Amino acid sequence: VQLQASGGGLVQAGSSLRLSCAASGRTFSSYSMGWFRQAPGKEREFVAAISWSGGSTYYADSVKGRFTISRDNAKNTVYLQMNSLKPEDTAVYYCAAAGVPDTIVVIKELMDYWGKGTLVTVSS
Repeated sequence: VQLQASGGGLVQAGSSLRLSCAASGRTFSSYSMGWFRQAPGKEREFVAAISWSGGSTYYADSVKGRFTISRDNAKNTVYLQMNSLKPEDTAVYYCAAAGVPDTIVVIKELMDYWGKGTLVTVSS
């Protein structure tokens, strides 16, 4: 699976952005998908995940209520809608795929494929 994230940019605090991750290669709908982020000088951390069917989602506490993950299997795309952005959300955002049955994967070491990342910068 090849993953390409897009949609990052420079925004002010309180703004919204929608990230997209387009997948190609193997059957997209067979994969659990996740978003992770890495801020400068910090480790990559989990943000949100969605099962292959889209029926289950899970969020990091830091983004719960502000971010929404979704997927469109017909378009081989997963999205991350980010609202009420804060300066601490500034990071490179990565999408990732895990070839597991219909479940949620939140541990980066268990992800099988990674995209190159898209930079989100939130100014105060």
